[in-house]
Amino acid sequence: MNRKTRSDCTVGTFEKKHGLPPGTIRNTDGRDTRSDKRIGTIRKEAEKRANK
Repeated sequence: MNRKTRSDCTVGTFEKKHGLPPGTIRNTDGRDTRSDKRIGTIRKEAEKRANK
């Protein structure tokens, strides 16, 4: 079982750490997510969308 990524990790750091090319993580509209956006913010947005 894998550990959950820390919420204070940025998208750029996550992509670099996991060997993913820049721009792998995308917004729901299909555009690249900013590399300085935090994983915790993405989780909050996803939770908000799921509760609607």
